[in-house]
Amino acid sequence: MSAPPATALAWAAADPYDAALRAGRGPLFLRRTDGWLLPLEVERWCARADAVDRDVLDRCEGTVLDVGCGPGRLVAELAARGRTALGIDVSEAAVEHTVRLGGQAIRRSVFERLPGEGRWDTVLLMDGNIGIGGDPDALLERVAGLLRPGGLLIAETAPTDVDERVRVHITDAHATSSAPFPWARLGTRALLRYARGHWERDGQWTAGGRRFAALRNRSASSSAEPPKRTAVISSQRVRNTSGGRPVPER
Repeated sequence: MSAPPATALAWAAADPYDAALRAGRGPLFLRRTDGWLLPLEVERWCARADAVDRDVLDRCEGTVLDVGCGPGRLVAELAARGRTALGIDVSEAAVEHTVRLGGQAIRRSVFERLPGEGRWDTVLLMDGNIGIGGDPDALLERVAGLLRPGGLLIAETAPTDVDERVRVHITDAHATSSAPFPWARLGTRALLRYARGHWERDGQWTAGGRRFAALRNRSASSSAEPPKRTAVISSQRVRNTSGGRPVPER
């Protein structure tokens, strides 16, 4: 299984993104080809989990995979609670920041082979990450393959009722830009439309001006593997600094 190259490679090579994460501040934007800018909340992402984040984490079940974990505030908070959690991100700076906070993370795309496929209890798509790859159908299918049957997806949706697929750049205040890549923006209604037939709605809510939806995986994943004992990830790009339980081995 390979990553959509335009998305994964653009984020991985996005110097403005890595620079902002290492500095812990923006400004940073997603810029559409028509010039429209979407501000990225770098300062919030680089801070510790806030009350809205902690409420989301309270809803998580069992082992948690944070897709597009960014600088790792959610993975670190879960680790501090003694929960089994792994973050994945294509940005080296994001993975390094997550590990410094005490979480586990690996540098990888969601569309590449991942540890624990078919056995995760919860997958998180926060901070607009439902847009990864620019194809909501493909992303939801992939997430279903990561979860155990009956597993939980919690996604943060756009604050407005939007359903768009666009090409964007990551850009900073100095107009330094990444290569263009596909992205999607979905409101809750749009996400629920894409989820019909394969997912069960498990809830939706608004908190702190942010919107969320929970979906439950209906059926067994074709990529699920036989149950194995829990083991530490063998990747050299992962360190268990949390003192918590290890994440499932692939």
